[in-house]
Amino acid sequence: MPELSCFYSLSSPWAYLGGPRLQDIVRRHRARLVLKPFDFQEVVPRTGGVPIRTRPRPRRAYHAVELARWRDYLGVPLTVAPRHYPAENPAPGWNKPAGFMVIAAQQAGLDAFRLSHAILRALWAEERDIADPAVRRAVADENGLPGEALRAAEGSAPVQAEYRRNGAEAEALGVFGSPTLVLDGELFWGQDRLDFVDRALARRAWDARGA
Repeated sequence: MPELSCFYSLSSPWAYLGGPRLQDIVRRHRARLVLKPFDFQEVVPRTGGVPIRTRPRPRRAYHAVELARWRDYLGVPLTVAPRHYPAENPAPGWNKPAGFMVIAAQQAGLDAFRLSHAILRALWAEERDIADPAVRRAVADENGLPGEALRAAEGSAPVQAEYRRNGAEAEALGVFGSPTLVLDGELFWGQDRLDFVDRALARRAWDARGA
């Protein structure tokens, strides 16, 4: 079974927009998807990425245009400027606990992708504050997952250690954007590269059959 790693932030609109297509690709190719939330704000400035809130205003304006284009093209509900996405002066680490919760779900063998997409949807389509522990707990519960247990596990040593490892691995690989998919050491940055991920998995399966 091929393993596909996904490095991303739990506040990334692109991870949200690409989620359904990524899940379809993973299912069709019977791949194992490993979610790897990491500290985007810490890592990407060292690998060449430019966080949106530090970009010049024209680039930020174009970012909003692109979000709207992709939203309409994919038919995925999305608010271009959601109420609880801090465009200016965010509280440090405001989006980290959501990543911790996803890691906790994955470590427990639960449907971490379902939780991840639901959290992203809560932020980008439902105007909910994912920095609020009560919101994260509710989102998990609504998706058939043990919200309170997952919230309690966010600060556990295994979860925190994995989050740090994800960041170190992302930096070592040169990840500079979210989401970045990694297959056999090859990087695919952005939800608009998912067609290439699909092709790479198909090629891998073809090569395996011919071996």
